[in-house]
Amino acid sequence: MTFADPTQSTAAPVAAASASPVRVRDIRLDFFRGLAMFIILFAHTPGNFLTSWIPARFGFSDATEIFVFCSGMASAIAFGATFDRAGWALGTARVAYRIWQVYWAHIGLFFATAAMLAYLTNLDITTRNYWGQLNLWMLFVEGEHWSNPDILFRFMTLQWVPNLFDILPMYMVILAMMPIVILLGRAHIGLLAAASFILWFFAQRKFMESLGLPYLNFTAEPWVGNDDWQRRWFLNPFGWQLVFFTGFAFMRGWIPKPPVTPLLIGIAAFIVLANVPLSNIGVREFGFDWARDWRADNRQWISKTDFGLLRYVQFLALAYLCWVIAGDKGNRIRAGASVLGQLWGRILRIILKVGQQSLAVFVVSIFVARFNGFAMDMLGRDTGTSLAVNAFGCGCLILTAYLAGWFKTTPWKPKGTS
Repeated sequence: MTFADPTQSTAAPVAAASASPVRVRDIRLDFFRGLAMFIILFAHTPGNFLTSWIPARFGFSDATEIFVFCSGMASAIAFGATFDRAGWALGTARVAYRIWQVYWAHIGLFFATAAMLAYLTNLDITTRNYWGQLNLWMLFVEGEHWSNPDILFRFMTLQWVPNLFDILPMYMVILAMMPIVILLGRAHIGLLAAASFILWFFAQRKFMESLGLPYLNFTAEPWVGNDDWQRRWFLNPFGWQLVFFTGFAFMRGWIPKPPVTPLLIGIAAFIVLANVPLSNIGVREFGFDWARDWRADNRQWISKTDFGLLRYVQFLALAYLCWVIAGDKGNRIRAGASVLGQLWGRILRIILKVGQQSLAVFVVSIFVARFNGFAMDMLGRDTGTSLAVNAFGCGCLILTAYLAGWFKTTPWKPKGTS
């Protein structure tokens, strides 16, 4: 999930600038993170017709893979240099501090969203129970196996992870793995790759159950009991760490950049296109019954919870094609000098800003997405209304990104002070 806070490049002194070439910033990371933020907003808005046409409907992977992969890359920039410069102990301390920040973002997001949904439900304007849609009964209703005070403690200790609020806990667990990954990577990249794949394998529930081995994941509702009905974290960090640390390893230089060759482009394009008939679009629009049957019989290979292997393969193929299309340092997506180029330049600056402020934007996107669902219940879901509501949501994300960027400049401090 793209929550690292990479240090921003600063202008070099004039004398040094004349002696060294200007360094061109690689915009691809921020660009794709920004796109993922808008897609996640659409995907989390209940009853949003745009959800039927997001990239996830054309393949096994979705914006979550973009989110987590780019998080790994951003973390390599933000934290990798600290481990190199300040040592392993201080690097670990910085990671722990980031986990602390993400934890409180998770807590604040949950209570703000729960409060809004409770208020909207109590208005009685619609017949919907908005907090019930997110399975928050444990928070508002006493049950046989839980109490409201107990459920608050379980939430604060990440034992209860409600629907929709799973990505930040997953990210925290993966961040906690980073100091060990740094040590493994320094020892040998093969050792790191083996450890990551072994951890991923033990996170595959179907495979582990067939072998009679323990399955790695955390419980999401501990009061249910340890049986087949136990709900686990929807995003299993032990599975999703694979794509996170793939991005991390690429940005650290532990994995070399793949060459741009017609053969690799052809293989990647074949994988992406071959996924389409088996995707949601293939089942829904093309009416492929055989694809529906195949998906039902092979869920473990495309499982989002445990990060099925085919999701990984399809995402890497798609990421390679996007990397090739964007060009070196994103040169092919930069703005040109024409009128259309200047218009694209304005849009591009917005996307990059959203991508740079990903934690703040993500938190706001979840809150706004639920409000947008309520707005559509009130105003209708015709095309014009839906587009207007989605535009409002995008505006909220853009405003959040610019405000977060402004606050990070600490404008209240005198110039020249740190």
